[in-house]
Amino acid sequence: MKKFTGAVVLAAALAIPVAALADGTTTTDQQNAAKECKALLKAAGQTNFAATWGKNANKKNAFGKCVSSKAKEEATERSDAQSNGAKDCKAEKAQSDADFSAAHNGQTFAQFYGAKNANSAYGKCVSTKAKQNKSDADQKDKDGVSAAKFCKGEQSKDAAAFKTTYRNFGACVSKKAHELNAQRQQEQQQTQS
Repeated sequence: MKKFTGAVVLAAALAIPVAALADGTTTTDQQNAAKECKALLKAAGQTNFAATWGKNANKKNAFGKCVSSKAKEEATERSDAQSNGAKDCKAEKAQSDADFSAAHNGQTFAQFYGAKNANSAYGKCVSTKAKQNKSDADQKDKDGVSAAKFCKGEQSKDAAAFKTTYRNFGACVSKKAHELNAQRQQEQQQTQS
């Protein structure tokens, strides 16, 4: 019986990565999602987290639902980061040397991306832009955690005022996360100017 139980446990452990790959997510997506959900749970508190993620009457498996949703989000972010990076690089590569160098401190496309020629620079460009795009998406996830922490604090100060102002915890988190994102984008634009 012990051998059979061990085999079942081993098969179940091996099935998790296979199941993860079936929906387009990777083990890394699952791990990143679990970290994000753990941070959200800590920031929001058990009651708010369960209310947000637990969809059935007894709010069971809220953490699992969060991880599943966030893993799919991670996979989409990764895919979009790569796709948008490739689009941006195609547009940059298509520019004339004069236009590109005017916008990039007098450097050609290949020089700017530290490559021997435009073709190898394209790969470096896509990699660089994909990493930056994914980093931007990850920052939005962090904004969600920061927003949850803020909202938990506001809720604990005065629950009645909180409900009047935000209706519910999710509405507060959404509003605050959008504010944080807009503030960061404005700061980035000021830095680039």
